[in-house]
Amino acid sequence: MKRREFIKKSSSGFAGLAIGSTLLNTGKSVGANHSRGNPSNLKKGYMLGTFPNREGYPILEQFSMLRNAGFHGVEPNSGLDRSEILEAKDATGLEIPSIVVATHWSNPLSSPDERVRQTGVNGLITALEDADTYGASCVLLVPGVVNESVSYEDAYRRSQDEIRKVIPLAEELGVTIAIENVWNQFLLSPMEAAGYVDDFESENVGWYMDVGNIMTYGFPQQWIRILGKRIAMVHIKEYSMQKRNEEGPWAGFRVNYLEGDSPWGEIMQALRDIGYSGEYGIAEPAYRDPDLNHEKWLQEFVSDRMDTIFNM
Repeated sequence: MKRREFIKKSSSGFAGLAIGSTLLNTGKSVGANHSRGNPSNLKKGYMLGTFPNREGYPILEQFSMLRNAGFHGVEPNSGLDRSEILEAKDATGLEIPSIVVATHWSNPLSSPDERVRQTGVNGLITALEDADTYGASCVLLVPGVVNESVSYEDAYRRSQDEIRKVIPLAEELGVTIAIENVWNQFLLSPMEAAGYVDDFESENVGWYMDVGNIMTYGFPQQWIRILGKRIAMVHIKEYSMQKRNEEGPWAGFRVNYLEGDSPWGEIMQALRDIGYSGEYGIAEPAYRDPDLNHEKWLQEFVSDRMDTIFNM
């Protein structure tokens, strides 16, 4: 049964509750290889693009430091040397649960330039192929950007048109294209985000939940409950409302885990309530004390504090 047919049948007779109950309770289950999990047993992943002084460490050394700090998996960007990533993966035993599409900012799928969009599509294809090579279940995609030259309507239509071209490959490989919420002036409410995902009518399009990015204009626990099983993966990111108010929006990210205002207890309960099945919570730390040794920071300020968060 097609997704929209199911929604229509589920909501008949409940017209007054259709929007809320449908979006909250009929989110698709994404990532066929995911096991149903309790967030208290989440594995810890790390977004490799945020590794401290990553230019100074070979990939294998980055993987080794993360393993020693207690991480279970790594989230690299797409387009890296596959043999180098596989060597590091095999040597350390770390998993690769997801891939970040490397081209979505430089070549957004919402661009009015067809050549730019095609480069973005090619980047998404590379990410899906990387995911297949590494055994990742999803790829993180920023679908587009709204600005003075790209209208909201055009971003919606263009990005969906381009993503649809790649869905057959995602379905063939069994990899989920996971749309992430970022500060791109697009998909600004959880109900709209749910509708955007459902428009594709594919089990291989889902949502990548970034809990920190939402803090300045919403409540992550509310987004989690509305998006439900559409959520394929979760980024763990801290945010300080006080710093935002005093120093500006971007300053809100400049805080260690457990030192900001993210309602971690409510976030973890919401993940439990929806039966989050992504297996991982992936660290995307946006702040690091420059005076701290890298190994000490990874262990004490990221890995250990993630343990605390996961058990709330």
